[in-house]
This record gives sequence, structure tokens and C-alpha cells, in this order.
Amino acid sequence: MAKSSLSFVCQNCGAAYNRWQGKCEACGEWNTLSEEEGTTAVPVSIRSKRKGRQFQLESLTGKSQEAPRLSSGMPELDRVTGGGFVRGSVLLVGGDPGIGKSTLLTQATAMLARAGHRAVYISGEEAIAQVRLRAERLGLADAPVQLAAETSVEDVVSTLSEGAVPRLIVIDSIQTMWTDTVESAPGTVTQVRASAQALIRFAKKTGAAIILVGHVTKDGQIAGPRVVEHMVDAVLSFEGEGSQQFRILRAVKNRFGPTDEIGVFEMTGLGLREVANPSELFLSERDLGTPGTAVFAGIEGTRPVLVELQALVAPTSLGTPRRAVVGWDPSRLSMV
Repeated sequence: MAKSSLSFVCQNCGAAYNRWQGKCEACGEWNTLSEEEGTTAVPVSIRSKRKGRQFQLESLTGKSQEAPRLSSGMPELDRVTGGGFVRGSVLLVGGDPGIGKSTLLTQATAMLARAGHRAVYISGEEAIAQVRLRAERLGLADAPVQLAAETSVEDVVSTLSEGAVPRLIVIDSIQTMWTDTVESAPGTVTQVRASAQALIRFAKKTGAAIILVGHVTKDGQIAGPRVVEHMVDAVLSFEGEGSQQFRILRAVKNRFGPTDEIGVFEMTGLGLREVANPSELFLSERDLGTPGTAVFAGIEGTRPVLVELQALVAPTSLGTPRRAVVGWDPSRLSMV
């Protein structure tokens, strides 16, 4: 029988230690170890004697069909995912609190539901009434999206296994999910990893596409073990400034499409509006007579983007003038 024990688990990489220490020796991060309750390994003598089953090996030279995709109904989202959701794929979407992750995924599920597909939105952070209020604000209250407020992975899998397989499942968020196979608290490295594994197995078995919403740390990294990012098929980052209305959805990892593609959105009172031509929007209010400005042509994924560069020079009494930059990599500026 498994014996309960206490261990210190790194919240960045998942490495476990018997006692607390300031630095994780596995990933090198400081102050990331948290105390968690777990179980010791089962002794070899009482493990199952079942032999492994044999499986068929396939040839590398065989032909394979292109993975079928499901369009979200939002061209900018389809651009980032590589043309739509692949059946059986699992995506991890991260972003700062209040950036619009739930708004984006509510619109995506509503689009699919209106197209006749079964779309399910499971929230572990909000009540069903709160999700409905957001849908009413976005003008999506009539969309036949199926809602649930649940945090148990076993209950989620059991419920979704009944009836027709959903085409899209949104889990908001993975940090609130828990499984009874692990004794640690929800949100810990062990729980997040075990919950993600169970949902990924369900997606591969049934062919349903699952989107996991992930919290981010103060450094902008998705909270939880990094192994989750390796387990999923795609990692998307939703970025933007809270004081600005523009949002960028960036593909950090994508097994079924390009990893440097972006989608541009504008946050409005009725939700996120897609921006098909970002260059026109970025330069629409540019004053041609302003000194110290120039237009720079860059490339983001497969899309050329025109942005305005602004420079301000002021006298200084320092021997070495200081150069500061906003919105660009400072190390690249130092090369100029």
C-alpha cells in the first residue's frame, strides 16, 4: 500500500527533494521549491505481474493522410494554429490575468457551436452564471455551447465520454483541475502534470480537440511544470498591454503548423475583433510631419508588418550616454 510522505517539489521543472533548499539543482531556478504531500513508490514485490501487450510496428515509408482540421470560424485563430484545430490535439493557451483568454475561447466555442459542432466549455474558476454573463456581453448568449463548472478530471472525462464526442473542449484552467490519483493540492506541479496527462489521453483516444488555459507567473512563463508544455501539441501565448486595446496571439510551439505565426486582435466592448491588416491599423494615426520617426518593415511569421519607430534624444552630463528602448530587445539595440 502506498505510504504518504512529504517532499519539496520545484514549481518550475517538477524535480522533487527530501528537504527544502534555495536553488533547484535540476533547472537552476531559485526559491521555486514548495512543500507537497505525495506517495512513495509501490514496492516492486507487490506490483502487477501483467505482461506488456504486443503492438504492430509501422513502416516509415508508408503513406499518411493529412491530419483533418476543424476551422474555428476565426481566421486569425486559424492562422496561428496552422489552419484550424487538429482532431485529438491538445493546445495550451497562456496569458496575463485579464488579457482576454476566456473571451477569446468563449468566442471560438460559440463559433463552432453555431456551425453545428458540439463544443463544451468547462470552467474551474467561474460559475455557470458568470460564464453566461460574459456570453451575453459578447452577444453570444444564443450559441448552443454546453457549459459546466467542474474541477474533477475523473468527473469531466466520465461526463464527456457519454454521447457524441465533442469536437472542441475548453478547460479553464488546468491549474484548477485535480485528480484523485494524486494526493497533493490543486495547482501543484504534481496535480497539474497528472491532470494534463489524463486529459491528453482522453483527447488522443476520442479525437476531441482540447484547449487548456494556463496561468502565467510574474516572469510571463506558464505556471506549472515545464513538462506540460512538452506534452501538449501546441503552446499559444496571448500577449498585450492592459492599457492598450490590441492583443497578439503568438504560437510558441506547434506540431501541426509554423511556430512563429501571430494573430492580431482588438479588444472592444463586444469582445475581440480580428485585425486582418495590422500595418494599416498601426500606422493609421501616424503624423507624417513629426520628426524622429520612421516606418520599419518587419516580418512576423508569414505576415509582413509595418510599424513606426520613434526616437528621442536629450542632452546628458554622463560620460557614457544611456540608451533605453521600449518594445524591442535591448541587446539588439546595443549592436547598432
